[in-house]
Amino acid sequence: MKREILINAAQRETRVAIIEDDQLVELLVDRPETRRMVGDIYFGKVEAVLPGIQAAFVNIGTEKSAFLHASDVADEEVEDDEDDPGNADVPEPETEAESEKPEKGARGSSGSNGKRNGSKGEPQIQDLLKRGQEILVQVSKEPISTKGPRVTAQISLAGRFLVYIPGASKVGVSRKIGLGPERQRLREMVAAALPEKSGGVIVRTVGEDVTAEMLQRELRSLMAQWKKIKRKTHFTRAPALIHRETGLTRGLVRDVFSAKVDSLTVDSRQVYNEIVEYLKGMSPELVERVKLYEDKVPLFDQMKIEAEIRNLFKRRCELKSGGYIIIEPTEALVSIDVNSGRYTGKKDPEKTILKTNTEAAREIARQIRLRDVGGIIVCDFIDMETKSNRERVLQELRQQLARDRARTKAFAVSDLGLIEMTRQRVRQSHYQSMTEACPTCDGTGRVFTPETIVRRMERSVKRMVLEGKRENVVVKLHPDVALYVLKEEKDLLKKMEKSARFALELRDDPLLKPDEFKIVMKAQGRDVTELYALA
Repeated sequence: MKREILINAAQRETRVAIIEDDQLVELLVDRPETRRMVGDIYFGKVEAVLPGIQAAFVNIGTEKSAFLHASDVADEEVEDDEDDPGNADVPEPETEAESEKPEKGARGSSGSNGKRNGSKGEPQIQDLLKRGQEILVQVSKEPISTKGPRVTAQISLAGRFLVYIPGASKVGVSRKIGLGPERQRLREMVAAALPEKSGGVIVRTVGEDVTAEMLQRELRSLMAQWKKIKRKTHFTRAPALIHRETGLTRGLVRDVFSAKVDSLTVDSRQVYNEIVEYLKGMSPELVERVKLYEDKVPLFDQMKIEAEIRNLFKRRCELKSGGYIIIEPTEALVSIDVNSGRYTGKKDPEKTILKTNTEAAREIARQIRLRDVGGIIVCDFIDMETKSNRERVLQELRQQLARDRARTKAFAVSDLGLIEMTRQRVRQSHYQSMTEACPTCDGTGRVFTPETIVRRMERSVKRMVLEGKRENVVVKLHPDVALYVLKEEKDLLKKMEKSARFALELRDDPLLKPDEFKIVMKAQGRDVTELYALA
């Protein structure tokens, strides 16, 4: 598979595009006003301990207190064959499907803060923490919607080849390193370099084939970094930021850029120089794959990426066969509907449906990565008669999801023909972070029809009549609604005046929202809409 990374670095925004086989599959955006928090380490103070949900709220200095579940407080050993848990929030382009375990303490992998209670034998939150206690925590999930950040007391420090976990004691190897002899070699090398009772280590996927000297050098660096963090807590008052995770570009190079990536192109000389300097010390063999883009045509325009970014928030995604999918984000989940559209196949309807569903499965996997959708996702594929075809579509979806660095899990086709899945969520999706609710429709995507507005206005005037009002009134409507009245209900004002026994004047006001109207007392110029527009 051909893989490319493109970096567009501007003063107020850095954008990263990850391309697979000439298709955009990941978009990462970093802006100063929305700084990424995942991986940051804070010295916090426990504000509340809640045994009922086995969790605590920790003040780390952010607008909302951080959520800490009991399962993220107790020490946890590093298991063999552990997933690569690097702190960076950039996807790592691998093809193994081993990262399916749900987040600890989460309801599935939905990212909800509603957690299970501690079961028998598990440490209880009230035994682990007390109110007012100071604790070192690391952000594992950024604030989303009305929720504050989620944190863990199980600190991990990511390097290029290793993840150092001070609270653990074993050596693990990323599941994506598949060969037994190489896994054993790496495990023995790290165990030999790791001082006794000094923490645990996981060898990252990029660490495959690395030398003992490079592992030792990075391990010493990460252990020194941890000592520095611990020292800071002795003269720092909680809440305070103790350690900031590396930025988007540096983290991208550290976690993603490897021999499996064909090229990295950047349009900023400063960023280019930083990347080259970093690679010279860590992976000099990759320096020749880094390219500086200097053409006058913007990089993303040249690579035809801007058009795809503009289409990122459309509900409808076309399929090459003629079918399409509809993506609808909601508060609880994301629903995805598959439709055959204009594709009707030839003779066999089951083959037609299978082709559309298979193509849709590939596009669904790409779209959720591209939009950075997390939580619960429900896919409604076109109904298929045979179980074998349903399984083929499910396997295609799982195979495509395996390329996603975020943990995903797709469940078997349900009795209703739905495929339910979860995707790890560490921050808001692009839909949430780059758009806001429409002030006209309040995010519903719908506005009242002109006829509905006219009926509401009519009821409001009737309420005035019932109160005995006899003053002349000016009714202001959006131009489209006013035009509807003039074309479709020419006699409306005359009928209303006859019933009300006072004069009504109609005016169009382009400053009004399409489904808004105003009732103004003509003599006083007083707006009385709120008094009478109850429904």
